[in-house]
Amino acid sequence: MHDVKERPTVVERAMLIGVTLPDDTANNTRNLLDELRELVDTLGFGIQHERMVSIRKPQSKLLVGSGKAQELVDEAKAHDCDVIIFDNQLTPAQQRNWEELAEEKILVIDRQEVILDIFGDRAQTKEAVLQVELARLEHNLPRLKSAWTHLSRQRGGGSMQRDAGETQLELDQRMVRTQITRVKRELESVIQHRETQRKKRMTVPVPTCAIVGYTNAGKSSLLNKLTNSNILAEDKLFATLDPTSRRCPLPSGQPLVVTDTVGFVRNLPHRLVDAFKATLEEAIVSNFLIHVLDINSPEVDSHAATTLSVLTELGAKDKKIITVFNKLDALWDEATRQDLSIRYPGALFASAHTGEGLDTLQDKMEDIIEADLTLLRLLIPHERYDLVARLHRECGVRKEEARDEGTYLVGSVPEHMMSVLQPYILTA
Repeated sequence: MHDVKERPTVVERAMLIGVTLPDDTANNTRNLLDELRELVDTLGFGIQHERMVSIRKPQSKLLVGSGKAQELVDEAKAHDCDVIIFDNQLTPAQQRNWEELAEEKILVIDRQEVILDIFGDRAQTKEAVLQVELARLEHNLPRLKSAWTHLSRQRGGGSMQRDAGETQLELDQRMVRTQITRVKRELESVIQHRETQRKKRMTVPVPTCAIVGYTNAGKSSLLNKLTNSNILAEDKLFATLDPTSRRCPLPSGQPLVVTDTVGFVRNLPHRLVDAFKATLEEAIVSNFLIHVLDINSPEVDSHAATTLSVLTELGAKDKKIITVFNKLDALWDEATRQDLSIRYPGALFASAHTGEGLDTLQDKMEDIIEADLTLLRLLIPHERYDLVARLHRECGVRKEEARDEGTYLVGSVPEHMMSVLQPYILTA
Protein backbone atom coordinates (compact mmCIF):
# COMPACT_ATOMS: atom_id res chain seq x y z
CA MET A 1 0.00 0.00 0.00
CA HIS A 2 1.37 3.38 -1.00
CA ASP A 3 -0.77 5.96 0.78
CA VAL A 4 0.56 9.51 0.84
CA LYS A 5 -1.09 12.02 3.13
CA GLU A 6 -1.39 15.65 2.01
CA ARG A 7 0.49 18.31 3.93
CA PRO A 8 -1.92 20.18 6.24
CA THR A 9 -2.81 23.65 5.06
CA VAL A 10 -2.46 25.20 8.53
CA VAL A 11 0.17 24.64 11.19
CA GLU A 12 0.17 26.70 14.34
CA ARG A 13 2.54 25.34 16.98
CA ALA A 14 6.21 24.84 16.16
CA MET A 15 9.20 23.26 17.82
CA LEU A 16 12.57 24.58 16.63
CA ILE A 17 15.67 22.38 16.64
CA GLY A 18 19.27 23.44 16.04
CA VAL A 19 21.91 20.73 15.71
CA THR A 20 25.55 21.61 16.42
CA LEU A 21 27.67 19.63 13.99
CA PRO A 22 31.27 18.55 14.76
CA ASP A 23 32.80 21.45 12.78
CA ASP A 24 30.53 24.08 14.33
CA THR A 25 30.04 25.77 17.71
CA ALA A 26 27.11 25.91 20.10
CA ASN A 27 27.24 29.72 19.97
CA ASN A 28 26.79 29.74 16.20
CA THR A 29 23.94 27.24 16.51
CA ARG A 30 22.28 29.53 19.05
CA ASN A 31 22.61 32.55 16.75
CA LEU A 32 21.21 30.66 13.77
CA LEU A 33 18.35 29.35 15.91
CA ASP A 34 17.52 32.93 16.92
CA GLU A 35 17.42 33.84 13.25
CA LEU A 36 15.21 30.83 12.51
CA ARG A 37 12.83 32.10 15.18
CA GLU A 38 12.53 35.38 13.26
CA LEU A 39 11.90 33.50 10.04
CA VAL A 40 9.22 31.34 11.64
CA ASP A 41 7.62 34.38 13.28
CA THR A 42 7.39 35.91 9.81
CA LEU A 43 5.24 32.94 8.76
CA GLY A 44 2.97 33.51 11.75
CA PHE A 45 3.66 30.21 13.52
CA GLY A 46 3.55 30.08 17.30
CA ILE A 47 6.82 28.75 18.76
CA GLN A 48 6.07 26.35 21.59
CA HIS A 49 9.51 24.92 22.25
CA GLU A 50 13.19 25.14 21.21
CA ARG A 51 16.01 22.65 21.52
CA MET A 52 19.74 22.65 20.77
CA VAL A 53 21.48 19.31 20.23
CA SER A 54 25.19 18.52 19.82
CA ILE A 55 26.32 15.47 17.89
CA ARG A 56 29.74 13.89 17.34
CA LYS A 57 28.87 12.58 13.88
CA PRO A 58 25.87 13.20 11.56
CA GLN A 59 23.70 10.12 11.11
CA SER A 60 22.40 9.39 7.61
CA LYS A 61 18.97 8.21 8.77
CA LEU A 62 17.86 11.03 11.11
CA LEU A 63 20.90 13.36 11.33
CA VAL A 64 20.94 12.62 15.09
CA GLY A 65 20.91 9.24 16.82
CA SER A 66 17.65 7.29 16.94
CA GLY A 67 17.38 7.61 20.72
CA LYS A 68 17.81 11.38 20.64
CA ALA A 69 15.36 11.61 17.73
CA GLN A 70 12.68 9.74 19.70
CA GLU A 71 13.31 12.04 22.67
CA LEU A 72 12.80 15.12 20.48
CA VAL A 73 9.60 13.73 18.94
CA ASP A 74 8.26 12.99 22.43
CA GLU A 75 9.05 16.58 23.48
CA ALA A 76 7.24 17.92 20.42
CA LYS A 77 4.17 15.85 21.28
CA ALA A 78 4.34 16.92 24.93
CA HIS A 79 4.26 20.58 23.83
CA ASP A 80 1.37 19.82 21.45
CA CYS A 81 3.42 20.89 18.41
CA ASP A 82 2.16 20.19 14.91
CA VAL A 83 5.44 21.05 13.15
CA ILE A 84 9.13 20.43 13.90
CA ILE A 85 11.47 22.86 12.14
CA PHE A 86 15.18 22.09 11.82
CA ASP A 87 17.66 24.89 11.29
CA ASN A 88 19.88 22.30 9.61
CA GLN A 89 19.18 21.10 6.10
CA LEU A 90 17.46 17.72 5.95
CA THR A 91 17.72 15.32 3.04
CA PRO A 92 14.42 14.05 1.59
CA ALA A 93 15.05 10.65 3.21
CA GLN A 94 15.76 12.21 6.64
CA GLN A 95 12.62 14.31 6.41
CA ARG A 96 10.59 11.19 5.55
CA ASN A 97 12.18 9.20 8.41
CA TRP A 98 11.39 11.92 10.94
CA GLU A 99 7.74 12.03 9.93
CA GLU A 100 7.49 8.24 10.11
CA LEU A 101 9.01 8.42 13.61
CA ALA A 102 6.36 11.00 14.52
CA GLU A 103 3.71 8.61 13.16
CA GLU A 104 2.80 11.20 10.52
CA LYS A 105 1.12 13.36 13.17
CA ILE A 106 3.77 16.10 13.01
CA LEU A 107 5.07 17.91 9.95
CA VAL A 108 8.90 18.06 9.76
CA ILE A 109 10.57 20.74 7.65
CA ASP A 110 13.87 22.64 7.61
CA ARG A 111 15.07 26.22 7.23
CA GLN A 112 15.02 25.94 3.43
CA GLU A 113 11.29 25.20 3.39
CA VAL A 114 10.61 28.08 5.78
CA ILE A 115 12.42 30.50 3.47
CA LEU A 116 10.61 29.09 0.44
CA ASP A 117 7.27 29.65 2.19
CA ILE A 118 8.22 33.23 3.09
CA PHE A 119 9.25 33.94 -0.48
CA GLY A 120 5.97 32.42 -1.63
CA ASP A 121 4.02 34.77 0.65
CA ARG A 122 6.04 37.83 -0.40
CA ALA A 123 6.11 37.28 -4.17
CA GLN A 124 4.03 39.90 -5.99
CA THR A 125 5.25 40.41 -9.55
CA LYS A 126 5.02 37.80 -12.29
CA GLU A 127 8.76 37.16 -12.22
CA ALA A 128 8.96 36.70 -8.44
CA VAL A 129 5.96 34.34 -8.45
CA LEU A 130 7.55 32.22 -11.18
CA GLN A 131 10.96 32.23 -9.49
CA VAL A 132 9.44 30.98 -6.24
CA GLU A 133 7.28 28.40 -8.03
CA LEU A 134 10.34 27.03 -9.83
CA ALA A 135 12.35 26.82 -6.60
CA ARG A 136 9.43 25.10 -4.86
CA LEU A 137 8.96 22.51 -7.63
CA GLU A 138 12.69 21.68 -7.71
CA HIS A 139 12.64 21.36 -3.92
CA ASN A 140 9.61 19.06 -3.98
CA LEU A 141 10.68 16.73 -6.78
CA PRO A 142 12.96 14.49 -4.68
CA ARG A 143 10.44 14.59 -1.81
CA LEU A 144 7.41 13.09 -3.57
CA LYS A 145 7.67 9.95 -1.44
CA SER A 146 7.44 12.06 1.70
CA ALA A 147 4.46 11.64 3.96
CA TRP A 148 3.67 15.32 3.45
CA THR A 149 3.90 17.43 0.33
CA HIS A 150 3.15 20.94 -0.91
CA LEU A 151 1.75 19.49 -4.14
CA SER A 152 -2.01 19.13 -4.54
CA ARG A 153 -2.85 15.89 -6.35
CA GLN A 154 -5.35 13.06 -6.01
CA ARG A 155 -4.40 9.63 -4.70
CA GLY A 156 -5.63 6.14 -5.33
CA GLY A 157 -7.91 4.33 -2.93
CA GLY A 158 -6.85 2.40 0.13
CA SER A 159 -6.80 -0.89 -1.80
CA MET A 160 -3.98 0.33 -4.09
CA GLN A 161 -1.11 -2.14 -4.15
CA ARG A 162 2.54 -1.09 -3.93
CA ASP A 163 3.21 -1.49 -7.67
CA ALA A 164 0.27 0.77 -8.48
CA GLY A 165 1.55 3.23 -5.90
CA GLU A 166 4.95 3.31 -7.54
CA THR A 167 3.23 3.94 -10.87
CA GLN A 168 1.39 6.88 -9.29
CA LEU A 169 4.72 8.19 -8.01
CA GLU A 170 6.18 8.02 -11.50
CA LEU A 171 3.17 9.94 -12.83
CA ASP A 172 3.64 12.54 -10.10
CA GLN A 173 7.32 12.94 -10.96
CA ARG A 174 6.49 13.35 -14.62
CA MET A 175 3.86 15.95 -13.73
CA VAL A 176 6.35 17.94 -11.66
CA ARG A 177 9.02 17.81 -14.39
CA THR A 178 6.41 19.05 -16.88
CA GLN A 179 5.54 21.91 -14.52
CA ILE A 180 9.23 22.77 -14.13
CA THR A 181 9.63 22.93 -17.92
CA ARG A 182 6.54 25.15 -18.21
CA VAL A 183 7.68 27.53 -15.47
CA LYS A 184 11.18 27.81 -16.95
CA ARG A 185 9.67 28.67 -20.34
CA GLU A 186 7.40 31.35 -18.83
CA LEU A 187 10.29 32.68 -16.79
CA GLU A 188 12.51 33.04 -19.86
CA SER A 189 9.81 35.15 -21.49
CA VAL A 190 9.45 37.41 -18.43
CA ILE A 191 13.23 37.80 -18.09
CA GLN A 192 13.59 38.69 -21.78
CA HIS A 193 10.92 41.38 -21.32
CA ARG A 194 12.80 42.82 -18.33
CA GLU A 195 16.10 42.73 -20.23
CA THR A 196 14.42 44.67 -23.05
CA GLN A 197 13.30 47.27 -20.53
CA ARG A 198 16.85 47.45 -19.13
CA LYS A 199 18.30 47.95 -22.63
CA LYS A 200 15.87 50.81 -23.19
CA ARG A 201 17.06 52.39 -19.94
CA MET A 202 20.66 51.97 -21.04
CA THR A 203 20.07 53.83 -24.31
CA VAL A 204 20.22 56.86 -22.00
CA PRO A 205 23.40 55.77 -20.19
CA VAL A 206 22.83 57.03 -16.66
CA PRO A 207 25.07 55.64 -13.88
CA THR A 208 23.42 53.02 -11.67
CA CYS A 209 24.02 51.59 -8.24
CA ALA A 210 22.39 48.67 -6.40
CA ILE A 211 21.62 48.51 -2.70
CA VAL A 212 22.50 45.08 -1.31
CA GLY A 213 22.67 43.59 2.16
CA TYR A 214 21.24 41.24 4.72
CA THR A 215 17.48 41.06 4.98
CA ASN A 216 15.89 43.67 7.25
CA ALA A 217 19.01 45.87 7.29
CA GLY A 218 17.00 48.85 6.03
CA LYS A 219 17.76 48.77 2.29
CA SER A 220 14.27 49.83 1.16
CA SER A 221 14.15 52.60 3.77
CA LEU A 222 17.50 53.89 2.51
CA LEU A 223 16.25 53.86 -1.09
CA ASN A 224 13.16 55.81 -0.04
CA LYS A 225 15.24 58.44 1.74
CA LEU A 226 17.78 58.83 -1.07
CA THR A 227 15.20 59.03 -3.85
CA ASN A 228 12.26 60.66 -2.04
CA SER A 229 10.17 57.58 -2.85
CA ASN A 230 7.61 55.58 -0.93
CA ILE A 231 8.20 51.94 -1.80
CA LEU A 232 7.32 49.17 0.65
CA ALA A 233 9.68 49.27 3.63
CA GLU A 234 8.64 47.12 6.58
CA ASP A 235 10.42 45.83 9.67
CA LYS A 236 10.22 42.22 8.58
CA LEU A 237 12.33 39.67 6.72
CA PHE A 238 12.23 39.64 2.92
CA ALA A 239 9.80 42.57 2.59
CA THR A 240 11.28 43.19 -0.88
CA LEU A 241 11.72 40.43 -3.46
CA ASP A 242 11.69 42.38 -6.72
CA PRO A 243 14.23 44.99 -7.79
CA THR A 244 12.84 48.50 -7.54
CA SER A 245 14.67 51.30 -9.40
CA ARG A 246 14.31 55.03 -8.76
CA ARG A 247 16.19 58.12 -9.92
CA CYS A 248 18.31 59.63 -7.18
CA PRO A 249 18.83 63.42 -7.30
CA LEU A 250 22.43 64.07 -6.21
CA PRO A 251 23.43 67.56 -4.98
CA SER A 252 25.60 68.27 -8.04
CA GLY A 253 22.76 67.47 -10.42
CA GLN A 254 24.47 64.27 -11.56
CA PRO A 255 21.75 61.74 -12.52
CA LEU A 256 21.85 58.33 -10.88
CA VAL A 257 19.48 55.34 -10.82
CA VAL A 258 19.39 53.41 -7.52
CA THR A 259 17.99 49.87 -7.30
CA ASP A 260 16.84 48.00 -4.21
CA THR A 261 17.43 44.22 -4.30
CA VAL A 262 16.24 41.16 -2.39
CA GLY A 263 17.84 40.72 1.03
CA PHE A 264 20.23 37.90 1.80
CA VAL A 265 20.20 35.48 4.71
CA ARG A 266 22.61 32.86 6.01
CA ASN A 267 22.13 29.39 4.56
CA LEU A 268 19.95 30.79 1.77
CA PRO A 269 18.89 27.79 -0.33
CA HIS A 270 21.09 27.58 -3.42
CA ARG A 271 18.06 27.00 -5.61
CA LEU A 272 16.80 30.42 -4.47
CA VAL A 273 20.15 32.04 -5.21
CA ASP A 274 19.97 30.48 -8.67
CA ALA A 275 16.31 31.40 -9.10
CA PHE A 276 16.87 35.04 -8.21
CA LYS A 277 20.08 35.50 -10.18
CA ALA A 278 18.07 37.28 -12.88
CA THR A 279 16.67 39.64 -10.27
CA LEU A 280 20.10 40.16 -8.74
CA GLU A 281 21.64 40.94 -12.12
CA GLU A 282 20.94 44.56 -11.23
CA ALA A 283 23.83 44.22 -8.79
CA ILE A 284 26.07 42.81 -11.51
CA VAL A 285 25.41 45.48 -14.16
CA SER A 286 25.44 48.48 -11.79
CA ASN A 287 28.38 50.87 -11.63
CA PHE A 288 28.81 50.36 -7.89
CA LEU A 289 27.10 48.86 -4.83
CA ILE A 290 25.86 50.19 -1.50
CA HIS A 291 26.24 47.43 1.09
CA VAL A 292 23.84 48.12 3.98
CA LEU A 293 24.38 46.61 7.42
CA ASP A 294 22.37 46.93 10.65
CA ILE A 295 24.75 48.60 13.09
CA ASN A 296 22.84 47.18 16.07
CA SER A 297 22.92 43.54 14.99
CA PRO A 298 25.17 41.35 17.16
CA GLU A 299 25.73 39.21 14.05
CA VAL A 300 26.83 42.07 11.82
CA ASP A 301 30.10 40.37 10.85
CA SER A 302 28.43 37.15 9.71
CA HIS A 303 25.76 39.20 7.90
CA ALA A 304 28.48 41.07 6.03
CA ALA A 305 30.24 37.81 5.16
CA THR A 306 26.98 36.29 3.88
CA THR A 307 26.31 39.23 1.56
CA LEU A 308 29.84 39.26 0.19
CA SER A 309 29.67 35.49 -0.33
CA VAL A 310 26.49 35.79 -2.41
CA LEU A 311 27.99 38.70 -4.38
CA THR A 312 31.03 36.53 -5.12
CA GLU A 313 28.73 33.76 -6.33
CA LEU A 314 26.97 36.26 -8.59
CA GLY A 315 30.26 37.52 -10.02
CA ALA A 316 29.91 41.00 -8.50
CA LYS A 317 32.65 40.86 -5.85
CA ASP A 318 34.98 43.22 -7.75
CA LYS A 319 32.47 46.07 -7.88
CA LYS A 320 33.21 49.28 -6.01
CA ILE A 321 31.33 48.95 -2.72
CA ILE A 322 30.25 51.62 -0.24
CA THR A 323 29.68 49.98 3.15
CA VAL A 324 26.97 51.74 5.16
CA PHE A 325 26.06 50.91 8.76
CA ASN A 326 22.39 51.84 8.97
CA LYS A 327 20.01 52.47 11.92
CA LEU A 328 22.44 54.86 13.60
CA ASP A 329 19.47 56.53 15.32
CA ALA A 330 18.91 53.33 17.34
CA LEU A 331 22.56 52.92 18.40
CA TRP A 332 22.78 52.60 22.17
CA ASP A 333 26.53 52.08 22.57
CA GLU A 334 28.96 54.53 20.92
CA ALA A 335 31.78 52.05 21.47
CA THR A 336 30.12 49.82 18.84
CA ARG A 337 30.51 52.54 16.23
CA GLN A 338 34.15 53.11 17.15
CA ASP A 339 34.88 49.38 16.97
CA LEU A 340 33.18 49.00 13.57
CA SER A 341 34.99 52.03 12.15
CA ILE A 342 38.29 50.31 12.98
CA ARG A 343 37.28 46.91 11.61
CA TYR A 344 35.61 48.32 8.48
CA PRO A 345 37.90 51.14 7.29
CA GLY A 346 36.11 53.64 5.07
CA ALA A 347 32.63 52.53 6.15
CA LEU A 348 29.94 55.18 6.56
CA PHE A 349 27.38 55.48 9.37
CA ALA A 350 23.87 56.70 8.66
CA SER A 351 20.20 56.55 9.55
CA ALA A 352 17.62 56.05 6.82
CA HIS A 353 15.03 57.02 9.44
CA THR A 354 16.40 60.46 10.39
CA GLY A 355 18.62 61.16 7.37
CA GLU A 356 21.75 61.49 9.51
CA GLY A 357 24.90 60.75 7.51
CA LEU A 358 23.16 60.63 4.13
CA ASP A 359 24.91 63.80 2.93
CA THR A 360 28.26 62.04 3.41
CA LEU A 361 26.89 59.01 1.56
CA GLN A 362 25.76 61.18 -1.35
CA ASP A 363 29.19 62.82 -1.52
CA LYS A 364 30.80 59.37 -1.68
CA MET A 365 28.38 58.29 -4.41
CA GLU A 366 29.27 61.38 -6.45
CA ASP A 367 33.00 60.77 -5.95
CA ILE A 368 32.68 57.25 -7.40
CA ILE A 369 30.63 58.45 -10.38
CA GLU A 370 32.85 61.42 -11.14
CA ALA A 371 36.00 59.31 -11.07
CA ASP A 372 34.89 58.13 -14.52
CA LEU A 373 33.81 61.60 -15.72
CA THR A 374 35.58 64.70 -16.98
CA LEU A 375 34.69 68.16 -15.71
CA LEU A 376 34.21 70.48 -18.72
CA ARG A 377 33.32 74.08 -19.45
CA LEU A 378 31.11 74.24 -22.55
CA LEU A 379 29.52 76.86 -24.76
CA ILE A 380 26.68 75.24 -26.72
CA PRO A 381 25.26 77.30 -29.63
CA HIS A 382 21.55 78.09 -29.61
CA GLU A 383 20.84 75.79 -32.55
CA ARG A 384 22.19 72.79 -30.57
CA TYR A 385 19.81 72.98 -27.65
CA ASP A 386 19.32 69.22 -28.12
CA LEU A 387 22.81 68.84 -26.64
CA VAL A 388 21.86 70.97 -23.65
CA ALA A 389 18.87 68.71 -23.01
CA ARG A 390 21.05 65.62 -23.37
CA LEU A 391 23.60 67.00 -20.94
CA HIS A 392 20.84 67.44 -18.37
CA ARG A 393 19.68 63.85 -18.91
CA GLU A 394 23.03 62.10 -18.86
CA CYS A 395 25.50 64.37 -17.09
CA GLY A 396 25.88 66.35 -13.91
CA VAL A 397 25.27 69.98 -14.89
CA ARG A 398 26.71 72.16 -12.14
CA LYS A 399 26.24 75.53 -13.72
CA GLU A 400 24.16 76.86 -16.61
CA GLU A 401 24.08 80.41 -17.95
CA ALA A 402 22.41 81.96 -21.00
CA ARG A 403 24.81 84.05 -23.11
CA ASP A 404 24.53 85.85 -26.43
CA GLU A 405 26.64 83.20 -28.18
CA GLY A 406 24.74 80.27 -26.68
CA THR A 407 24.38 78.34 -23.42
CA TYR A 408 27.37 78.22 -21.06
CA LEU A 409 27.57 75.07 -18.95
CA VAL A 410 29.91 73.47 -16.44
CA GLY A 411 29.35 69.76 -15.98
CA SER A 412 30.77 66.29 -15.49
CA VAL A 413 30.77 64.42 -18.80
CA PRO A 414 31.18 60.66 -19.49
CA GLU A 415 33.67 59.40 -22.05
CA HIS A 416 31.01 58.42 -24.61
CA MET A 417 29.96 62.08 -25.01
CA MET A 418 33.41 63.60 -25.43
CA SER A 419 33.51 63.35 -29.24
CA VAL A 420 30.16 65.07 -29.83
CA LEU A 421 31.03 67.85 -27.35
CA GLN A 422 34.60 68.41 -28.57
CA PRO A 423 33.77 71.46 -30.76
CA TYR A 424 32.11 73.24 -27.84
CA ILE A 425 34.75 72.76 -25.10
CA LEU A 426 36.21 76.00 -23.70
CA THR A 427 39.89 75.72 -22.99
CA ALA A 428 40.59 79.22 -21.70
